[in-house]
Amino acid sequence: MIALTLAEVAEAVDGRLAGVATPYAAVTGTVEFDSREVGPGGLFVALGGERADGHDFAAAAVTAGAVGVLAARSVGVGVPAVVVPDVQVALGRLAHEVLHRLPRITVVGLTGSSGKTSTKDLLAHVLGHHGRTVAPPGSFNNEIGHPHTVLRAGPDTRYLVLECSARAPGHIAALCAIAPPRIGVVLNVGTAHLGEFGSRAAIAASKAELVQALPAGDGVAVLNADDPIVAAMAQATAARVLTVGRADDAIVRAENIELDDAGRPSYTLVCPGGRSAVRLGLYGAHHVGNSLAAAAVALEVGMGVAEVAAALGTARPASRWRMEVTDTDDGVRVVNDAYNANPESMAAALRALAAMAAGRRSWAVLGEMAELGEHGPAAHVEIGRLTAELGVDRLVAVGPIARAILEGASGLAGEPVADVAAAVELLRREVRPGDVVLVKASRSAGLERVASDLLASEQPAAAGVLP
Repeated sequence: MIALTLAEVAEAVDGRLAGVATPYAAVTGTVEFDSREVGPGGLFVALGGERADGHDFAAAAVTAGAVGVLAARSVGVGVPAVVVPDVQVALGRLAHEVLHRLPRITVVGLTGSSGKTSTKDLLAHVLGHHGRTVAPPGSFNNEIGHPHTVLRAGPDTRYLVLECSARAPGHIAALCAIAPPRIGVVLNVGTAHLGEFGSRAAIAASKAELVQALPAGDGVAVLNADDPIVAAMAQATAARVLTVGRADDAIVRAENIELDDAGRPSYTLVCPGGRSAVRLGLYGAHHVGNSLAAAAVALEVGMGVAEVAAALGTARPASRWRMEVTDTDDGVRVVNDAYNANPESMAAALRALAAMAAGRRSWAVLGEMAELGEHGPAAHVEIGRLTAELGVDRLVAVGPIARAILEGASGLAGEPVADVAAAVELLRREVRPGDVVLVKASRSAGLERVASDLLASEQPAAAGVLP
């Protein structure tokens, strides 16, 4: 973050100083809501929570070097604080003020029902070849992670990549108010969070909040031409539209798509500036669309097509448990994609498994896709059906939803297991050298432990590395 005095922080967030010996003490370090991450010159954000109250850690944060605390109440004698009615709102206001003081930054907002984090990582990697880029770690994409990422930007930051998620209408608009984007990317509109939004139309309206926030003058909306709902968002924005996809009329498109024996895509990147060969080090055909979105943004900010293609080729998985591929010494390939799941990302992962197996025995270890509401049972049946259609050899369905998955996978060798421990026991007993094992579910299912426990019994040889 740029240096601000506590007085300037208080002015930016409409707060009052309490216990501050000198209002001109400057915040020169990072802004943190985890007291363990606070260092000298930092600002600690005392957020409330269901299990812990940040105010209880304010003194420890100051002892660790924090200049002050952003708090909802005076946190004790001798602890300098900026007191505000709502700490979370104040965090957003502070981020907005800092960004206002950094006018040379290009803000890129990104949303979609699936693929957001992988595309965010690709964008950060490619833009990083062109200038200092700040992007959130993992999935810091909500009303806390969003401003926290903004506050990582400084005078030398050229690009700020922000992943925008939503659990209700208006969430993305609120995030865009904190950090107004100049470039907005919409990947797809699927059925993730269908239980919360109620309909796909409502999900689409929420995603469209991003392109509606773009400026008319120099704003650019990067839209997926292969998703008709996304493509229609061209009518909802005042910004210039840049389409991407496999469609013949996409402005930035992929031609001659192929998968290698490990399921990694290569294609020809075609755009108005020329064409160049791309070979991705990521697993799954779905990364073609993700990489095209990243390419479009990079081309828009002035990178050349060959430069973009080369940068895409050196990208590797950057966030945990998203198509994280590890080969053990005895040749078992474990694909940990257990960070999150919805019908679209589940289908993409299963197709990647089928391509990756290529004659090897394949396992799909699948758990619940959360937040689908009344659509959940049917969606799990459909995923079971796709698993069978793709020719996956063995299906392990974990948890209460297992019966629905197996119902769809009629005729496929499958076992329902009660929990993670039972899944691990089965796999350790029956997985053979050369097998490919996909682990996929929503984060709440905790299936990442299946992958980690399976690998713990083996010696990993390589993780996500091109031969």
